[in-house]
Amino acid sequence: MNYHLIAQVSFVALTLVCLVFIYKGLNFGLRNFEAKRRKSILTKFLLFLGLWILLVTIASLTGFSSDFDSLPPRPALFVIIPVIVLIFIMRSPATKEILSDLPPRYLLNIQVFRVPVEILLWMLLLAGVTPIQMTFEGKNFDILVGLTAPLVAYIAFGNGRFNKKLAIGWNIFGLALLANILAIAVLSMPTPLRVFMNEPANTEVGMFPVIFLPSILVPIAYYFHIFSLKQLLMKSDR
Repeated sequence: MNYHLIAQVSFVALTLVCLVFIYKGLNFGLRNFEAKRRKSILTKFLLFLGLWILLVTIASLTGFSSDFDSLPPRPALFVIIPVIVLIFIMRSPATKEILSDLPPRYLLNIQVFRVPVEILLWMLLLAGVTPIQMTFEGKNFDILVGLTAPLVAYIAFGNGRFNKKLAIGWNIFGLALLANILAIAVLSMPTPLRVFMNEPANTEVGMFPVIFLPSILVPIAYYFHIFSLKQLLMKSDR
């Protein structure tokens, strides 16, 4: 079985599924907006997303994102740039309005996508292109977030419940596990910062289409933790 090819195709498919889910959620959150404003926000979202995917794809196909000689490693840039974008998003008045209209369960349930991500990383391990510490066989426990997402969403918000403390704690837990694997990923790259010396080094994340992991899927994970935390802090306990 060609695990490498299956994982590559699946990363593209998973990325598209996540983006469609996000678009539908955004469209739902904008349902009470005036039509012109709603259209403007959706157009800007699609335009930025399209340009970002194009940029990431070009960077990976030309080898730019596979340069690990510079510091920070270039794949890390595709995590840092979305952080800067997130700062601007969080400062936008529209963000608060959208979050106030989104069901809290939506912001938690989307994290279930981290289960297939971990399965795909495991397949890359089987293909011999990803080090073991990047997977659930090693030091990556991120799959726990994906597995618990629907359960926590139900316990916290199902049947009219609003367990703010549980949801906040779970989001912090999710961010901590995300920080763990991001640190492992950087320390597994062939740079002067490398700590995990086992082979192979973590270079696959700079190549197409696995580049979608650090540039799109990882940002989706921390974006929605931050969005959920902001929403929860906006709401009163009931």
